[in-house]
Amino acid sequence: MQRSLKWLAVLTSIGMLLVLLGGALVTKTESGMGCGKSWPLCNGELVPTDITPELIIELAHRLVSGGIGFMVLILSIWTWRKIGHIRETKFLALTSLFFLILQALIGAAAVVWGQSDFVLALHFGISLISFAAVLLLTLLIFEVDKKFEAEKLIIDKRMRKHIIGVSLYSYAVVYTGALVRHVNASLVCRDWPLCINGSFALPANMYEWVQMGHRAAAGLIFIWIGYITYLAIKHYKDQKVIYWGWIISFILVSLQVAAGALVVLTRLNLYIALAHAFFISCLFGVLSYFILLSSRSRKNELAVSVMEKEKNDESAIPSITSIP
Repeated sequence: MQRSLKWLAVLTSIGMLLVLLGGALVTKTESGMGCGKSWPLCNGELVPTDITPELIIELAHRLVSGGIGFMVLILSIWTWRKIGHIRETKFLALTSLFFLILQALIGAAAVVWGQSDFVLALHFGISLISFAAVLLLTLLIFEVDKKFEAEKLIIDKRMRKHIIGVSLYSYAVVYTGALVRHVNASLVCRDWPLCINGSFALPANMYEWVQMGHRAAAGLIFIWIGYITYLAIKHYKDQKVIYWGWIISFILVSLQVAAGALVVLTRLNLYIALAHAFFISCLFGVLSYFILLSSRSRKNELAVSVMEKEKNDESAIPSITSIP
């Protein structure tokens, strides 16, 4: 594979991660209207004159997103031509482009016309799908499967169900976390893990329900990934990509939970809040790779079963002896 394509893939993956963190920064600093109700211009100007911190953050996010958008386009076309024979390539290329454009349109609509908090909460998740698609393209370019001996991997049915289930559920956790930010419910509960430690009362309003709902969802995914990691350690010691992949996933979800707690205890420290977004982005990327492996595992399992059937059919044919 050409070195320049590999460099582009790595830079685009890093760039997509920066887009995710930039979007989180815009939300956390309430800079979404830093350029007024004007898009793609800023306050109706190509070069803004009235400079504010919110304007700088919002404009920087737009510029980075636009630049990375062109990189995603180039990467998609290049991978389509170079590794289009790999069955996932074309789907991932189209997915990365589609969801990147979709998140840009939602962001633009939010600026120009405004959107409900429940719609805006989708923005981060849509960007996350685009990031995951770009990351998977990068892994295909680097032929990671061969390095981890995963091209012939067969995952049992129970593990495949866990992979699909926890990956879909993680998206729900991402949405609830984004909703917490968009409805300004980050600090509605002063304590952690309960809203008010020592009090087991139900949430008193919508904001507390959103906050505590997200905590409950995050707690469940922590337990779920912990259980899957236990299964991986117990049954997949000889499969490095599954064994270490789930260990890394458990580390990431642990850091995610810890960062979420610190966001509350530090009263919304910006760096910790961005780390919170960073950890869930990395976790979603790993889970997306597991989905790719799971889809390939099903294909490998079918191929093995077909080979075994052909072998059995051949052994069942009686040998023909020559008649003298």
